[in-house]
Amino acid sequence: MGTFMRKYAPILALAFACAFASPPGSGESGQAAPRGLARRVARNESLIRELRDQYTFRQHFRFEEIAANGRSAGLYRETRDVVFTPGKGRAEVLAAPPVNTLAHIRLTEEDFEDVRKIQNFLFTEDVLWLYRIRPRGAEQIDGVDCWVLEVSPRTELEGMRFFEGLLWVSKAEEEIVRASGKAVPEIHTAKEENLFPHFTTQREKIDGHWMPALTFADDELPFQTGRRRVRLTVEFTRYRRFTAETSIRFGEAEPQARSPEP
Repeated sequence: MGTFMRKYAPILALAFACAFASPPGSGESGQAAPRGLARRVARNESLIRELRDQYTFRQHFRFEEIAANGRSAGLYRETRDVVFTPGKGRAEVLAAPPVNTLAHIRLTEEDFEDVRKIQNFLFTEDVLWLYRIRPRGAEQIDGVDCWVLEVSPRTELEGMRFFEGLLWVSKAEEEIVRASGKAVPEIHTAKEENLFPHFTTQREKIDGHWMPALTFADDELPFQTGRRRVRLTVEFTRYRRFTAETSIRFGEAEPQARSPEP
C-alpha cells in the first residue's frame, strides 16, 4: 500500500495483528527454554501446514485509513473462500466483489502476499535455517503456559518476505499460539516507500491443533509525506476438514540437519 507523493505512488505494504495481545517483554525471567525447542516447533509447524491444507476456510480481510479524529477515512474490504477445486487443488475464490474507498494508500502485491504468508506465519522446517532465534523466557497467554522466542531473519534475501518479532509457543504441545511482529524488509527508494505496520496474530485450537484465527494491526506509518494511521484485521473462520485420507502424526522426531537454535 502506498501514499500518493507528487506524480509517484509510494507503496506501503500492510501487516496484521490480534487485539488481545499481552505486551511483549512481560514474560517470566529465569526460565530457560528446553534444548531443541525451535527444531521441534518447526516440525510441528510443518505438520500443521500439512493439516491446514486439508481444510477449507473463509478469510475476511479489512484495511482502513484512520483520520486524526479516530474515524475511518477509507476502506478496503474483501472476503475469500479457500476451497478445493474438482481436481483437489486449492484455490481462493472471492465471496463478493471487493470494496475499495482508500484515498491516500493503495495496497500492493506485498500486502496480499503478507496476508497469506507472513501474518499467519508458519515457522516451518523449510524456513528455520533463514532465521536467528533467541529464547525470551516464559509467559502465560490466555491461560496457556508458553515459551517465548524472538525470531529475526539472518539476512534479507531479495524478493523474499520475512517475519520479525516474537512467537509464543505452548509448553504442552510445542505449537505456536501467538505471533507478534512485522513483515520485513521495508522498501525506500526515490520513487516509493513500502512500510509495514506491527501486527499480532492469535491462533485457536482447531481439531486439537493451533491454527491462525485472527490478525489485527493498529499502527502509524512514517511516510515522507507525513505519518498515516492504519488499522487492519484478517479473520480466518469456517474451518472444515475436506479429507481424512492422510494420516499426520505429531510428536515424531525425524533426522534433521543441525540448525543454530535455543
